[in-house]
Amino acid sequence: MNSSCIESSSFVPVNGVAECHTVLHVPDVALSFEYQVAAVFKQLEVLKDEGPENSVPVFMRIFLSDAANQAALAGQYAERAGCACSVVEQPLLDGSKIALWVYWQEGATVMRSADGLYEVCRGKDYIQYWSVNNTDEADGSYDQTRNMLENYARKLDGRGLTLADNCLRTWFFVRDVDVNYAGVVKGRNEVFARRGLSPKTHFIASTGIGGRQASAHAKVMMDAYAVKGLHPDQIHYLYAPTHLNPTYEYGVSFERGTYVDYGDRRHVFISGTASINNRGEIVHPGDVDRQVERMWENVGTLLAEAGCGFEHVNHMLVYLRDIADYAFVSRKFHIRFPHVPKVFLLAPVCRSGWLVEMECMACKETGDSRFAPF
Repeated sequence: MNSSCIESSSFVPVNGVAECHTVLHVPDVALSFEYQVAAVFKQLEVLKDEGPENSVPVFMRIFLSDAANQAALAGQYAERAGCACSVVEQPLLDGSKIALWVYWQEGATVMRSADGLYEVCRGKDYIQYWSVNNTDEADGSYDQTRNMLENYARKLDGRGLTLADNCLRTWFFVRDVDVNYAGVVKGRNEVFARRGLSPKTHFIASTGIGGRQASAHAKVMMDAYAVKGLHPDQIHYLYAPTHLNPTYEYGVSFERGTYVDYGDRRHVFISGTASINNRGEIVHPGDVDRQVERMWENVGTLLAEAGCGFEHVNHMLVYLRDIADYAFVSRKFHIRFPHVPKVFLLAPVCRSGWLVEMECMACKETGDSRFAPF
């Protein structure tokens, strides 16, 4: 079974450990889901066996076209992967039924704790924690978001960590985002205020985007990433004030981006970014071509503030509101970024006027002797 397609990018420093991002999917979209899911996970096993020595998956996101009918089987395969596996319905715009985004790290060990957090260790200085597929049984998106965040914060508390000091990245997948996103914003704002995150301190890099889970009751799902062992001087927040405004100015609470300096590299997390200006206004309403260009300009400015460029980007997730824009937008991306692993998803952005949004991660070889290597 060799019908899957692989897109890959690697960061291999002169000294230190390597990391890699791969995207796996099946080009023949006419094949059944059962075949496609088997094919991508078979390829994952091949990569584990034949890839760089001691490189293991530490995080995976599984994108599905129909979670209600596909999540159970995908979950069975994901259990064998041995890492944190997020599962979300965001249909693949190339017509395939499943795709995997996989983040690999050399020399890591992954262990699932009893409370559901995945602990990733690769040395004595840092421990990474991935939290995936968080949902709640409350009635509305406000209560679900508030309860999920508080439950996650308590898990961090139990490890001597805090939401404010250690959580670097969150993702919120919102069913019927045009209806339910307001509840997410309210719930997040309240928890952050209680937990010491404010305009006077900082927030957390984040994406809030349309997405569904297998359970029809779940209006929101959250994934999160935290690191133990960081000094405050290692964490920096990105603002790009010439192009973007602080999110609190229009009532939401997340950072445009965050970068973390280690003794050997810089990790950059760019939040979901769209065609917006520094007054919080949508730029080029109704024009997806010009929105893509402005979105790239915004992301490029954030990366530059972190001392990086698009050449340092490891992967991209691209979200579109209208399926009819896929052929045009994907062509633009493939021309400009032919070698970056990309996933194009049908996922409305949190403001209906935004036709396209993207997020990415980047890594650059650098070093600060005050800090331990990653």
